[in-house]
Amino acid sequence: MLKSSKEVLRLAVPSDGEMYDPTTRFLAECGLNLERGNSRQYMAGITSIDGGLALFQRVADITGKVEEGSVDIGIVGFDRFEESHVEDGEGIVIIPDLEYSKCELVMAVQESWIDVSNMADIADLAVEFRERGRDLRVATKYPSIVRRFLFSHSINYFNIVHSSGTLEVAPAMGFADIIADIASTGVTLRENHLKTIDDGTILRSQACLIGNRKLLSGNPEKLEATRRIVERVEGYLEARGFFQVTANIPGESAQQVATAVRERSMLSGLEGPTVAQVYGDDGGDWYAVTVVVPRSSHQEVLDYFRSIGGTGISVIQPRYIYTGESKPYKRLLQAL
Repeated sequence: MLKSSKEVLRLAVPSDGEMYDPTTRFLAECGLNLERGNSRQYMAGITSIDGGLALFQRVADITGKVEEGSVDIGIVGFDRFEESHVEDGEGIVIIPDLEYSKCELVMAVQESWIDVSNMADIADLAVEFRERGRDLRVATKYPSIVRRFLFSHSINYFNIVHSSGTLEVAPAMGFADIIADIASTGVTLRENHLKTIDDGTILRSQACLIGNRKLLSGNPEKLEATRRIVERVEGYLEARGFFQVTANIPGESAQQVATAVRERSMLSGLEGPTVAQVYGDDGGDWYAVTVVVPRSSHQEVLDYFRSIGGTGISVIQPRYIYTGESKPYKRLLQAL
């Protein structure tokens, strides 16, 4: 059920396809659960955002809904945004990488074309086809992006075959010569006897947060609700790269322990170690040291704490990490 009858912010989220489950999980992990009565309802409340309303939309429609102002912000694949957004329109990217649904838009040809391995070969092939009386046919769901990419490689003789269906079979069925399609692992291409072009990666894509510039700039309540969503997302994404490590370390004083810890730059944490005296039963001088460090430094931190007598070491994943200001929100304000 919706938390408020007052609608403040409308967020479009994928209602189908491969982005539906990852998006709802991602929002929940950010503390932005979608309160949806059942799977047949196309509206849901957003926890932590009073009056926030999530609208479930087809992935292909979300960019257009944001552009036209039917919704204020939305989550969509960057590839979809790049293909559909209006140049100099109201749609803007707020957070370009939500770190899920990663894929690439790539050029692929039949494996039997052993002499075709890069875009220069494709350019030569386009000329050969033209000399034979027809243009190279490229099947894709992203005609605008692919057209720009081909032009950037000085390929001018081609026809775009716009298809919303399965593209991998296009060369075998004869309605296209090559394809430009989304690939995550490349397995589907290989299973259909296709190979990617070495320098044929057109676009690297992932889930992103987009918004309508005019709607956000003209409504302080919408902008404030957007700030709260942006900061939740930013704090969650930032925290995924760090561990919080706490250890009990013997020492003569808190300052002496802090100095020993700071000898290793990786243990300085975000601003420096937190050191507090431990009041144990044995009467010894022990101090609890807490640092927030990059995940990649986990083992080095553990080993160093042990080398200076550390024990009772615990490692936890912070839920959120915030800095002095929200960088994506600051960029949003500048874009408005």
